[in-house]
Amino acid sequence: PGALLVQEVMEQEWQELRDRLPGLRGEQPMEQMLEDPDELAVLEEIQQELILQEQSVIEEYERSLRFDEECLNAMLDGLEATDRVICPVCRKNNLTVKAHLVCCQCGLYISTQDMTEGKLRSLLESTLTEHSQRCLHSPEFTVTSGMEEEASLLMSCPVCDSWMILL
Repeated sequence: PGALLVQEVMEQEWQELRDRLPGLRGEQPMEQMLEDPDELAVLEEIQQELILQEQSVIEEYERSLRFDEECLNAMLDGLEATDRVICPVCRKNNLTVKAHLVCCQCGLYISTQDMTEGKLRSLLESTLTEHSQRCLHSPEFTVTSGMEEEASLLMSCPVCDSWMILL
């Protein structure tokens, strides 16, 4: 494929040269027009430079592709290795889940009973799936607390006007 591109570039350059110089407009093929060894040498040198440049671009592209693939694989390995639950409120930090407590560095702090990361993940996934079947927009998660009530995790959607207390 590289040789075809070089050939196309060479033919394009030759056509532009013929258009600029009226004396080269004959119907003879390029090989017959270039009888001067110096002209042939210059064109061959240009052709070699174009081939080398194209090979360099292809090699750089392949290196970049390999690097991107390695980064993607590392990210996927990281996702598979950690089975953590990302905080739905801040969407940055992982939640810490203990038997009677769910908390996050963002300030989320909710008392629970017999909660595990698996149960919490399942609860969040099922609630989001249920909402996405009715509404195309992403819901928001907030922590609410009344005067005497303990903090609760609330999922609400301003688009479809739905809300649900999760914890």
